[in-house]
Amino acid sequence: MKLSFSTNAYRNFSIEDSIKSISSAGYSAIELMCDEPHAFPPLSSDKIESIKKTLIENQMTISNLNGFMMCAIEDFHHPSWIEKDQIYRQKRIEHTKNCIDLAKELGANTVSTEPGGPPTGLSREEELDIFEQGLNEVLPIAEKNKIKILIEPEPGLLIEKSSQFLDFISRFDSEFIGLNFDVGHFFCVGEDPADLIFTLKEHINHVHLEDIAASREHQHLVPGTGAIDFSRIFHALSEINYDGYVTIELYPYLDNPFNAAQDARNFLNSMANVG
Repeated sequence: MKLSFSTNAYRNFSIEDSIKSISSAGYSAIELMCDEPHAFPPLSSDKIESIKKTLIENQMTISNLNGFMMCAIEDFHHPSWIEKDQIYRQKRIEHTKNCIDLAKELGANTVSTEPGGPPTGLSREEELDIFEQGLNEVLPIAEKNKIKILIEPEPGLLIEKSSQFLDFISRFDSEFIGLNFDVGHFFCVGEDPADLIFTLKEHINHVHLEDIAASREHQHLVPGTGAIDFSRIFHALSEINYDGYVTIELYPYLDNPFNAAQDARNFLNSMANVG
């Protein structure tokens, strides 16, 4: 397993300064936020070269491109894959295509995205059909570029639970669509993430990790300060021979992301063999 830190905690910093700080906190990889102020695509060739140069200078790699948030247009969740307005919905589709192109440019293998979006008032089946249609527009580009699109279930959105993800993923026949396994999100909806690692192992291509309080409120906490049993999480990942990235995602820690990154790494190093 390889440890990474998401730049979405560094939204008060440039992407170059974020990379330098995350490296100083002891990480060898970042998850790149594909949103302002970091890397909302398409990027200029100069910006792409600046990111590449900073990664090389700090001996860093990219674990994943996070295409979830779209604050450059509206907010964390909008425009979503299931907006009623087709033109507005298309902005999410085009954004994901642009993220795939950027992943190819930067040498990344995966792009994570939201699991549909917040409820729209349409029936669930209608929303699932619209989500499927949008992904089918993007998948040929992902397949051509050999970039995996990873759905990230989240509380309050169209796909929250493991069973919902499995039902939805069965609609597709492509190795280029998979799961961004967010430990805290599954914990929030009352599931046991350690058990789910075995259930979902065939689909896991990247892991998001944060702690959550015993109340299961969806509020990301530094690992070790909440109720999640990380020893079981890492044991399960080891049992399935997971050798991909585990990315710490602490986007609420805007005031001091460096300390959050360092504290998370120090705690997790005591839990598992990660690097």
